[in-house]
Amino acid sequence: MKITRTLIILLSLIYSVEFSVYPYLQNATPSTMTILWETDTDSPSWVEWGENQFLDQLTMGSSFTNYGTSKVHTVELENLIPNTRYYYRVVLGNFESYSDVYDFITPPEPSSDASFRIIAMSDMQRDGSNPDKFDEIIHDGVIDYISDEYSSDLAEELAMVLVTGDLVTTGNSYYQWQDHYFSPAKDLLSYVPSYPVFGNHEQNTDYYINYFHLPDNGSPGYSEHWYYVDYSNLRVIGLDSNGGYQVQEQLDWMEDVLEEACYNENIDFVFAQLHHPFKSELWTPGESNYTGDVIERMENFSDECGKPSIHFFGHTHGYSRGQSQDHNHLWVNVATAGGAIDYWGEWPQADYDEFTVTQDEWGFVMVDVQAGENPLFTLKRISRGNEEIFRDNEIRDEIIIRFNNILPEQPV
Repeated sequence: MKITRTLIILLSLIYSVEFSVYPYLQNATPSTMTILWETDTDSPSWVEWGENQFLDQLTMGSSFTNYGTSKVHTVELENLIPNTRYYYRVVLGNFESYSDVYDFITPPEPSSDASFRIIAMSDMQRDGSNPDKFDEIIHDGVIDYISDEYSSDLAEELAMVLVTGDLVTTGNSYYQWQDHYFSPAKDLLSYVPSYPVFGNHEQNTDYYINYFHLPDNGSPGYSEHWYYVDYSNLRVIGLDSNGGYQVQEQLDWMEDVLEEACYNENIDFVFAQLHHPFKSELWTPGESNYTGDVIERMENFSDECGKPSIHFFGHTHGYSRGQSQDHNHLWVNVATAGGAIDYWGEWPQADYDEFTVTQDEWGFVMVDVQAGENPLFTLKRISRGNEEIFRDNEIRDEIIIRFNNILPEQPV
């Protein structure tokens, strides 16, 4: 049946529709972008968009029931131009009500040698003693830091946001997804695509599957649990380190993805992200041997291919940076973005040789990736302090990793 705009207006005047989750971006490629949102009741899935704010294009998507009468909407914009800014807004209920106008920039072509910046964070699950901490991390942390150091143009300054799990406290609690994760982060996620992985607090819930539209390039039957995405000279691999998914099939898939990255001339660096640590100085009970299997494969990749790598993780609520001994591979805990801090002296703890720094604090990690003839990345820890010492976006750790390292002269 042909649906006219007049008919949509007449039908939607019968009821009022409101956002449950504001528009957010997923699964960006040089030629496509996926826009999702949730309404409290049924509504057409329309997005108006264009290369300027006149929004001369209109695309219809689809929706499905999430909880009660709520609907999650998905619209994929296609045939986009790489490295180009687009503006968009969502039609809410009828063509007299709209979201704000947002914008995004499509990823560049893989061979573009474009430099870019990403944010990595984890464990924003709400702490009852500090319930607004994730909102602070997003607004006073990420957005203010980017605005102060670079510009307020989030789409220009950030390519993606990585989240290594535990987005909410209880994954099966529907309203936590709205109140604890999407609402505090909406001013970031409407402009920058995000790529999360499962944490243990997600409880393998269908809400995670419903809310996220991640690359469909993992193993068949494991949709959303592992995937990879490329951006310029970087490959990001998302993994599931939870019980039930610590399977050989995931490791075999990862080996294939790493092998392809090894021979891919456009890829200089590979970052993996998963939730559980192999070793954790602040909280040893959270360790997982499965992550050790992941690290072994990352080390082999960097050794054989000469391409530096990182694995990001969370689970322990604090920051750590370490490295594999004799391998060009970093270990980085990017927590905590809201969860209660695991303080020194509070839990079973250890002093591991692999770690250079461990800090009991809130914060996030920023990585500047440079492409071209001399690729490198600069990793910085941006701290918001802890309950004893407040820090206002203080750089507490920094390291530069180069693709082409120059060996120092041997001392006599």
